[in-house]
Amino acid sequence: MKVLISGASIAGPSLAYWLTRYGHEVTVVERAAGIRPGGQAVDFRGRVHMEVLTKMGILDEIRRHRTENGPLHLIDERGEDLLALPASFTGGQVEIQRGDLARILYDLTKDAARYVFDDSITSLQETADGVYATFERSAPGWFDLVVGADGLHSNVRRLTFGDESQFVRDSGYNVAIFNAPNRLRLERDGLLYSEPGRGISVYPLGGGASANVMCVYAAGDATVDRRDIEGQKRLVAGRFAGMGWHTRPLLADLAGAPYFYHDSISIVRMKSWTKGRVALLGDAGYGATCGGMGTGLAVVCAYVLAGEIAAADGDHRVAFPAYEQAIRKFTKACQQVAGGVGPFFAPKTARSLRRRTRIYKVLTAGPLLRLLDKLTTKAATSIELKDYPAPVRHAAAAHAAAHVPAHVPAHGADDGTVRARA
Repeated sequence: MKVLISGASIAGPSLAYWLTRYGHEVTVVERAAGIRPGGQAVDFRGRVHMEVLTKMGILDEIRRHRTENGPLHLIDERGEDLLALPASFTGGQVEIQRGDLARILYDLTKDAARYVFDDSITSLQETADGVYATFERSAPGWFDLVVGADGLHSNVRRLTFGDESQFVRDSGYNVAIFNAPNRLRLERDGLLYSEPGRGISVYPLGGGASANVMCVYAAGDATVDRRDIEGQKRLVAGRFAGMGWHTRPLLADLAGAPYFYHDSISIVRMKSWTKGRVALLGDAGYGATCGGMGTGLAVVCAYVLAGEIAAADGDHRVAFPAYEQAIRKFTKACQQVAGGVGPFFAPKTARSLRRRTRIYKVLTAGPLLRLLDKLTTKAATSIELKDYPAPVRHAAAAHAAAHVPAHVPAHGADDGTVRARA
C-alpha cells in the first residue's frame, strides 16, 4: 500500500519503520526544513517500552546517546535542598534528548521511506479507493492510507476531524524550554525552584557543556501567536521577572537561545482516532504537551498500528478499530500522569506549594521510594503487546521496490483500484 505520514519527529518515523518492514511504500511529509534538533529530554521506562525498542533494534543506540542525568533537586530560594527525586522518576530507565532520538529514527528509516521536508498537506479528499492529498509545495497524489503523526496541533486532525478547539484541553499552565550556557556548572543533577504560579528547572546537557532551562507558569489570560517566537520570549521574561534564586541570570540567555519552545500544557481528548482511511498517532490523537510519557506512547502505538494493519492484511476497516481498542486503556493511563505536570512544577498558591513539598518528602523517604518508582512505571506498562505477523521484507528491500519518481500524480490501475505515486 501507499501510506502518507504527516510528521517526522518521533511517531511518524517509528511508524515508517514498521510499515516499510511490512513492505508498504511510505512517504513522510514534514513542515520543518529537516529533522528538528534540540528539545527536552525524553525517556523510556518499563518492560513494554524496552520490548518495542528492542524489536526495532535501537535500544543500544539510544543508550549510547543517553543523557545520564542524575536526581532532580527541589530547592529553596537560597539554593538549598528541600528534597531530591531519583533519576528514575524524571528519566525512567533510559533518557535521551528528543533531537537525538529523532535523528536515530530518521537514520533508521531514511533509506526505506521517502521524506519530504519543508512541505505540508493542504487538503485530504477520500473516495472509495483512496485518499487524494494536496500539498503546499509538492504535486498532489493518491494514497491508500493517511496517518497524522504531526503533534499536539495536528494538521491532519484539523483537516479530517475539525478545529483543534474541539479536542485540545488546556490545563491552565504554559511551558517554555530553551537551551542556554551551563552557568550553574551542573554536572549531572537537575534543579527545580518554584514560587506560587511559576517554576524554573535546569538540567545539564552533554556532560555539562550546556543546559536546558524549563519554565512552567500559570497561564492566566496570557495569549500569544504560536508563530510569534519573539512575542513568546517576551511573555516568558515578563512572567518570571522578579523571581528569586538564580532566575534572572538564567533568563538573560532567553533572548538569544539557539533552541526555544513554548506552548500551553494541554491534553488531546478524542472519542475516536480514526476516520475512514485516516488515523491519528501519538500526540495528534492522545498526547499531552509534557509529562504524559508521550515519546514512549508514540513508539509503542506505532508498533500497534502497523501490526494491526498487517494482521488485517491492509484492510483499514478491520485494522483501525482494532488499533483503537488495543491502545485505549494505555493512552488513558498515560494522560492521567500528564495532568499533574503544572501543579508539580508551579503550584498556584503558597499553601499548595508547601503541600507539594511535604508529599514528595514523604514519597522519597525510605521504603516509599520504591512506591514512587512503581507509580511512574505503572502507566507505561498498562498494555499487553500482541505478537503481530513477522515483517515480510527488510527495510532496504522495501525501499528498492518502492523507489518511484518524486511527485508523479496517481493513475488508476487496470483492476480499477487507485494506486498512488509519492
